[in-house]
Amino acid sequence: MPALSDLRQGQKARIDRIDGGDAITQRLMEMGLLEGDVIELVGFAPLGDPLEIRLRDYCLSLRKSEAARVQVQVLSESR
Repeated sequence: MPALSDLRQGQKARIDRIDGGDAITQRLMEMGLLEGDVIELVGFAPLGDPLEIRLRDYCLSLRKSEAARVQVQVLSESR
């Protein structure tokens, strides 16, 4: 199963699970990343880290190491 960090720009995916049981995992959930939510990868910073996602009505930037914890199911390819 791919991680959020593996998506390409424009791809949409559904969050399947968030790996780990530490403070970072808790912080990701507090930021609104919850199982079943649909997200879209908006883009990457010029050097590839961090990445920006669209979640509900807002955009969120995550480090690649944080995004690698979020397991997703890809819904659509970029156009």
